[in-house]
Amino acid sequence: MDFFTEYGEGSRYKIEEVIGKGSYGVVCSALDTHTGEKVAIKKINDIFEHVSDATRILREIKLLRLLRHPDIVEIKHILLPPSRREFRDIYVVFELMESDLHQVIKANDDLTPEHYQFFLYQLLRGLKYIHTANVFHRDLKPKNILANADCKLKICDFGLARVAFNDTPTAIFWTDYVATRWYRAPELCGSFFSKYTPAIDIWSIGCIFAELLTGKPLFPGKNVVHQLDIITDLLGTPSPEAISRIRNEKARRYLSTMRRKKAIPFTQKFPNADPLALSLLERMLAFEPKDRPSAEEALADPYFKNIANVDREPSAQAVTKLEFEFERRRVTKDDIRELIYREILEYHPKMLREFLEGTESSGFMYPSAVDHFKKQFAYLEEHYCKGSTGTPPERQHNSLPRPSVVYSDNRQQSTANITEDLSKCLIRENTQKTQQHSASVAANKFPLHVPHGAAARPGKAVGSVLQYNPGPASAAEQYEQRRIARHPAIAPNNIPSGSSYPRRNQTCKSETGDAERMDVNQAGQPKPYAANKLPATVDGRGGHW
Repeated sequence: MDFFTEYGEGSRYKIEEVIGKGSYGVVCSALDTHTGEKVAIKKINDIFEHVSDATRILREIKLLRLLRHPDIVEIKHILLPPSRREFRDIYVVFELMESDLHQVIKANDDLTPEHYQFFLYQLLRGLKYIHTANVFHRDLKPKNILANADCKLKICDFGLARVAFNDTPTAIFWTDYVATRWYRAPELCGSFFSKYTPAIDIWSIGCIFAELLTGKPLFPGKNVVHQLDIITDLLGTPSPEAISRIRNEKARRYLSTMRRKKAIPFTQKFPNADPLALSLLERMLAFEPKDRPSAEEALADPYFKNIANVDREPSAQAVTKLEFEFERRRVTKDDIRELIYREILEYHPKMLREFLEGTESSGFMYPSAVDHFKKQFAYLEEHYCKGSTGTPPERQHNSLPRPSVVYSDNRQQSTANITEDLSKCLIRENTQKTQQHSASVAANKFPLHVPHGAAARPGKAVGSVLQYNPGPASAAEQYEQRRIARHPAIAPNNIPSGSSYPRRNQTCKSETGDAERMDVNQAGQPKPYAANKLPATVDGRGGHW
């Protein structure tokens, strides 16, 4: 195969507009001309400037490849870099989500008990899949849960996630644990040492659910001491046995000398909530980790009796130790660059086969699609805030220029399409800036409906095609070692069927876009949000838009 069979992949995406900017780079919405789907293309800048940042990116793209589930955001594609050994930026294509749960809570004051139930069910179902793969997210919070107006949630940002193995030490030093304090389990307060247990994520989900019920954070601590104060204000002073199991000496001493507090009944704290919801919430917010339910146990709670379906709550195959060998040794920038390149090849099967067979070309004759995207993104970023318009630079070729890109299936794409789309995007952006009110700027940037096929494909990646300790197996055998095993129990639309979870009204569409008939005898799916109540989110730190 010629190395540049993938040359024209940049023309596959028609860039539309900037939807997020942060320290990581920029995110643009785009149209996938092959599938007709709306996607989000995230450009991550200078990923190898710091090894710790590059390791986090590697961890996230690897986990999102392995954890394919309807309630976890999906990476659809990663553009091939222009050079295997010299690339610095990567372009990751995600499914497009309209907002995040933080914005939903902030903008919607008309959420119903049905919304609360359906949201929590999706979060626990996704968390069960994550935990059964022996993965712990460690950074669950409303901003790391993407949302659509059709009530669909997806967990994202796995940069701080960790995989636990049988030989993992009981005490782990979390040097990079910087998750928001408000959603941090009490056993982690003031301590960098803790055990890997699913209970830390369950506590975070409990905090998120309580925030849904009240519209404001449950434990907004200003520091570690204040965090422990407001936790014990609600839960009461923990028992001496519970205090003795806290690893941080200062936190342990503070709790031991604290005045005795009585727990506040959850019915008093949340007077309008469903009693079954409060019963489950109280279990998830137990002070001691051993008293919290697993995600699977929580899904079996009576609170979900009208929507739970064990056939739609699959478990994952445990992640193999080989996939995360890089976490156990000191790695250099070149090591991480090679590992990220290998992950990118997972989305380029023909290139991957050549890589395994050892026939991959060592250099490039033409600029790759990423080279083209780099110029387009740079132009868009430079002129986005200035309000100016113009035509981004046309693709320049080292050989004779070509008016179109010929794909391996003989389809042609004009190389001028992206340039024209970007110019229109900037003109449209300037027009919007002069017309729209500040309160509706972000809300108007997103489509009202989710395109067909936006949900993640059910199933899981079993093993990896990449062999870090190559054996005698042939390249073809290595390639066949990775296979996608679709879970036969998950329905394509990934939402409980009409018989177990009918819609509230005929206008609420399923994930496949088909309207379902309303059943007045049973509780229905929550109605979609109002479009003007789903502002876009621009994340200044994290790993999504």
